[in-house]
Amino acid sequence: MHDYQRPPTLYRYGVREDLELALTQGQFILRAAPPCLALSFSQVWDRKLFDLFSADSCLVIHNSEEFGERLHRAVQRTLPNWAGIDGVVEYGVRAALGAAFTKTAAEAQEQEWLFAWRAMQHASLNPVMIKIGSLENFAELRDRDTQLS
Repeated sequence: MHDYQRPPTLYRYGVREDLELALTQGQFILRAAPPCLALSFSQVWDRKLFDLFSADSCLVIHNSEEFGERLHRAVQRTLPNWAGIDGVVEYGVRAALGAAFTKTAAEAQEQEWLFAWRAMQHASLNPVMIKIGSLENFAELRDRDTQLS
């Protein structure tokens, strides 16, 4: 089992059009983060991250456990010979989870939580679309000006 705890809430900053597909269909694109395919979130609500990621919206996931389990199951169906893990990205030090979870100290404001999958045999790192179904029962879209309670 996991020896870590997902943060209770995850934030994905991006373009509203893409995040609406994420909210209504659970559509995400896994992208190369050698040696893995990965999907990145932040653990924080921070207006500065809208600029950093050229975002106009933020997908706020209020149940990271359900989300993470659904995501891992969907990727397992799509990429059966890949192993998945998720965890916190470490900044300025070599992460225990490896290179994909290691970033420079300058990137620390991202406070990233990363979902990553590694092929168990040689495979390409082309982007892969995953659909996990609607997230509307535990997620919402917010814009930069939304006040958090």
